[in-house]
Amino acid sequence: MDAAIYDIDGKKSGTVTLPENVFGVRWNADLVKQVSDSLLSAKRKPIAHTKNRGEVRGGGKKPWQQKGTGRARHGSIRSPIWVGGGVTGGPRKEKNFERKVSKKMKAKALYTILSQKFRDGEVLFVDKVALSAPKTKEAINALRSLSNVKGFENIFSKKNNAAVIAMLDKNKEMERAFNNLGNIEVIEARNLSPLLLLEYKYLIIENPKLVYGKS
Repeated sequence: MDAAIYDIDGKKSGTVTLPENVFGVRWNADLVKQVSDSLLSAKRKPIAHTKNRGEVRGGGKKPWQQKGTGRARHGSIRSPIWVGGGVTGGPRKEKNFERKVSKKMKAKALYTILSQKFRDGEVLFVDKVALSAPKTKEAINALRSLSNVKGFENIFSKKNNAAVIAMLDKNKEMERAFNNLGNIEVIEARNLSPLLLLEYKYLIIENPKLVYGKS
């Protein structure tokens, strides 16, 4: 399985042989759904929190005597049936929404999404992502050049969630250059996740020969 490699100017500079077990995996919607839901649940941070009758302030004294008043008997104004009382069955912030997902499942889901993006022509391999200066202007020029590659015309014009740039190593200057572009995410290739690939349309991979295979 071969793919073309381009330089930062959008010109073809070579080819790379990709592993079948990464870019040739058939689509598995059930697996992707299960893994993505599990990862989203693990990221969930509950905020809503209600107080039960043991946490509501006041109510230490019995509202009125048990008998003789003609009214219903009550033991505390903190009862859930009172206005301002505790809440029964309300949301609690200590609830744990985390779902376990194995490393093998997560990796398989990642390869499944990578394979589908590759089949859809949404993966662009670049020999080296380097700018003359860590400036937003240079980042825009690089995206404009890469938009000349067939199939990636919208990589520059897409307003939201345009592309993920997977770098071989962490590069703070690159992150600084693309930081002002809200539709681009710069990340190390080893930190790619299924959720990130599902969120962004295009994927730019730097130096695929070292990441995935040999030319």
